[in-house]
Amino acid sequence: MAYFIEERIPECIRFDVGYEDDYAVEITESGGSDTVKASEYRKLVHPYPRRRFTAVAYQLDRDELYQKVFSLYHRAYGKFAGFRMKHLDDFTTAANDRDAPTHTDYPLLLVSPGVYQLRKRYGREKTPIAISWPERIIYKPVANKVKVGLGGTEILSGFTVDTTTGRVTFAANKTRAITAISKAANAVVTVGAGHTFAVNDSVHFSGVAGMTQINGLRGTVLSFDATTITVTINTVSFANYTSGGTLNTQPQSGESVTAGCEFDYPVRFNSSYSIIANHATSRMVEFELIELLSI
Repeated sequence: MAYFIEERIPECIRFDVGYEDDYAVEITESGGSDTVKASEYRKLVHPYPRRRFTAVAYQLDRDELYQKVFSLYHRAYGKFAGFRMKHLDDFTTAANDRDAPTHTDYPLLLVSPGVYQLRKRYGREKTPIAISWPERIIYKPVANKVKVGLGGTEILSGFTVDTTTGRVTFAANKTRAITAISKAANAVVTVGAGHTFAVNDSVHFSGVAGMTQINGLRGTVLSFDATTITVTINTVSFANYTSGGTLNTQPQSGESVTAGCEFDYPVRFNSSYSIIANHATSRMVEFELIELLSI
């Protein structure tokens, strides 16, 4: 069983920290001779960077802050248990690592039907090597700071986010046959009595005849009555609806599933906790933290 303390190491202190990313690369060298050149063989074990943080001058000039960090170290049994850390240089999925995230920042990783993993890619401003972009699995998103998109459209309901694992789980699929679609700035879709669609549901259109421009689009439910829903799709310039069609709320085959978020790093102490104490002024501590690649 992996132990993890769901709290951040305190931010409200002077934290003079260096950090570095490294990759798990196995390097084997072969010897050379007069006729054969020496060779180097490299194997990438996995595509995930691992970040190390070195606190070189952690000044705790208030007793309660000292006690918080000291307490965390002991409750974690030193190097044993993990905890959260907000890294002020890289805490969102935005392009510059600090701006507000958007629902189209990165494609999610499919875990199982209806369940997806948050992640962040690095080096995406350039074409990657054949292995693809390196990425960081996001296990510790910040509560209420996750935005999710389907087919490029932000969705506001129909999913949950587990802030302890970074997994996005979509609610059970709602599906319904379509019998009519109006031509309007916000289309009215007839789905018949007994439907369960609600305001803010995101619905995907497929199989529509006549008004084929709507196929593959996704709209948000603005309102509903006993037999119809009104969605955020402008159908004024579309062809007339003739027949057929199906609505679904869950992600559909070939549809992009994306998200952005603010996140913390899951880390553990990777060194002993060294204290330099001057009780007349403040306490200085030194230690290293290392990112956890799994939780």
